[in-house]
Order: sequence, then C-alpha cells, then structure tokens
Amino acid sequence: MLLTMSPSAVSIPRSLEAFVALAGVRAWRTRLAEIRDLAAAGPRAGQAIRERHAAELAIERLRSAGTRAPAPAERELADLAAQTVTLAGTLSAAGKQRLREVVRAGLAGEQTLIPLFHLLRTAALHRARGFTLRFAGLEDGAPFDLLLHGDHIEAEIACEVVSADQGRGVHRGAWYRLADRVDPDLQTWLGDHPGRYLLKMTLAQGLHGGLSDVPTDGDPTGDSLAELHGRIRTLLASSTRQDHDEAMVLRLDPLLLTAAQADALGLLTSLRQQFGPEAHLSVTTAGGGVFVMAARAGQENAIAVAFRKRMAAIAPTRLSGTRPGILAMFVEDTNRSEWRGLRERLELEGEARQFLTNPEARPVVAVTFASRLELFGLKGPDSAPDGELRFRNPGHPAARSPGLASAVLSSM
Repeated sequence: MLLTMSPSAVSIPRSLEAFVALAGVRAWRTRLAEIRDLAAAGPRAGQAIRERHAAELAIERLRSAGTRAPAPAERELADLAAQTVTLAGTLSAAGKQRLREVVRAGLAGEQTLIPLFHLLRTAALHRARGFTLRFAGLEDGAPFDLLLHGDHIEAEIACEVVSADQGRGVHRGAWYRLADRVDPDLQTWLGDHPGRYLLKMTLAQGLHGGLSDVPTDGDPTGDSLAELHGRIRTLLASSTRQDHDEAMVLRLDPLLLTAAQADALGLLTSLRQQFGPEAHLSVTTAGGGVFVMAARAGQENAIAVAFRKRMAAIAPTRLSGTRPGILAMFVEDTNRSEWRGLRERLELEGEARQFLTNPEARPVVAVTFASRLELFGLKGPDSAPDGELRFRNPGHPAARSPGLASAVLSSM
C-alpha cells in the first residue's frame, strides 16, 4: 500500500500509548528496566547509555509528562512514534507483524529504535519532495525498505544504520567502561599523590566492545579491558611512570595547566585541541588533584572507509538491480564535532564517490548520509543543511532523470 498521509494530527499521548502497545507493554517495561540497570554501571557509561537510548527514554518521559510541552527533539521523536502507529494501520496483517518485529528488535540487546526511526524519517523526507512510497520491506518482504514512485519512474531505497565504531580502533563504549572502572583507583592515587597528571595511552591493538557488553570468562573484550586496567594500576604503583610493548604504550607525565585551563571546561577544550578529534579523554578529580587519561588507537580512525566497505557489501544484496537504487546510510555513535568534521574534511564525500565508481555500485543512483542530529531535528552548523548529505552516481542511467532529481541530486 502506498503511504501518503501524515500522522502529525495524532495527539502525542494517544500515539505514544499506541506505540507502546505495538511494541508490547511487557517488552517496553522490560526494556526500560534494562536501560536503567545499564545506566547505573558508572557515570560515563551511564550517560552514554542514556544518550544511546534517547528515543526510548524520551517516549517514556512524554507518556508521563502530563501537559508539559515537549522539547523540539522530543517532538521529533514523538512524531516518529506516531508515524509508526499510522504506518501499522496501513499495512496488511503480514506487514504489521513485520513492523512489530522491527519494533521489538529495537528493544533487545544492543539495538535501539534508531533503525526504525531512520526508515520512517527517510520516507518522510521523500514524501515531502513529492514522492509516494510503498514500505516494500515490511509489506512484501523485499530486501530493500522503500519503493519510491516518482514521475514515470520508480526507485528502491535501502536504509542502513552503521556504527562509527566500525572505523575506530578504540570503541567509545569500551573507553567509557574503562574510565569508570579506573576512576576509583585514580581518586585513591590522587589522595596519596596530590597534583595534576596526564596519562597518555597509544593502544596499538585498539580497545573493543560496546556499552552493554558484560564481560564473561574467556571473553576477549573483557580480557583486554581487564588487562589494560591492570597495567594502569601497576603503572600507578611503580616509579618508572611508563609501560610499553607491542600492544600498548602508557606514559604518565605531569599535567601543565594555564589559569584558563584550570576549570573542567577549559581543560577539556584545551586537551581536545592538543590531542585532536580522535583522542578519547577522561578527567578524574579528587580534592585539588586532576588526573587526565588520553588514549588513541595505533592508527587513524577510518569511519568513512568503514561506510564505503559496508555500502559495497550491501548494495548487491539489498537492491534488486532492476530499478535505480538509493542507499540511505545512517552514521550512528558519533557526536556533533565528529559528524561535522566528517563532512567538512570531505571524508564521506571522498569514500562515497570512490564507492560509486566500483562494480558493486552499478545499481546505485545515489547514496545519502544522516546522523542523530538530523533525525532529532537539530539545526545549526553541526547538522547537514538539507537534512542529509547526498551524492549522485553520475554513471547511473537514471542519474539525470527529472523524476528522481530531488531524491538524488548531490547536496555538495
């Protein structure tokens, strides 16, 4: 069925209750309890967990907010939940069951509702451009998600969410867990060694793992985290102040601060300028003491490269090749400055255009990129001006089709 209606008229309380009913009340409550438990693991990892599950938490806040007006980002998320409910009412029984499975999958394990909301927002963008859409993945079980109908032309859209961690040697979730784990040791150590210190780490083999990982016996992620923690503790107890082998280099030095850097905000800004956007930073304070950890992987991040490889892997399987195809890529697990840097340094553009010259890209007429900033409706220099970053494949036969122009024309 073609979906052209907008759910904007659905009231927020009713639509959110209907969304939770679609997910299943028991599954929803279980998920919220899991998020609360994970967020209690430590201050840094807890904050990251709350940010990762911002959609679920915003929906729950609005369900119990009474007459409080939602913040702009909350309204965007509420509207996406409302669109889910509206979509469910237009699908066949099989399509509705597939949608319910997508919602429930987003409430399990490390998953979130972001893939579902990325799909709905992608559809909304194209409806606003004058296209009509069929949710072919849900309704027909097609490998692509959306069938776009334009002026005498159709196109397939495959929506994909990829974590930026796939291009990082040091995963953010693992770093937050390490920082929380080491923090009590650093506070105790600062009590015995008042002053300001900087521990610089180069992790040649990286540090892997997610926020929700629970280390178990024999788990490489847990083993590497425990080993690094142990080596930091050994370094603090020694008088050499350095430790290095082929896996990592640790060096403890005095931290030299100017007056302007003495507060936490000034310190973090200065450290970011000193170590660059790829560094992972953590600050521990105790009394008048300050202990900074700064870590880098053994090689530069390759986030855009990871997206090129992912696009090459999915294009032959998620697009039929019988119609023009669009890959709608969502860059997950990134922050404002990193997302802006990926665009301004033309890293995504370079890798996207390289991908479009490869044989795997033959069915692809365009690729698009978006992040949570655009999904949450946040405006400003850190977000993509057109709501997405878009690159057209000039070698595709449909690249200059007037009926597809608004969906495929490059935004840069």
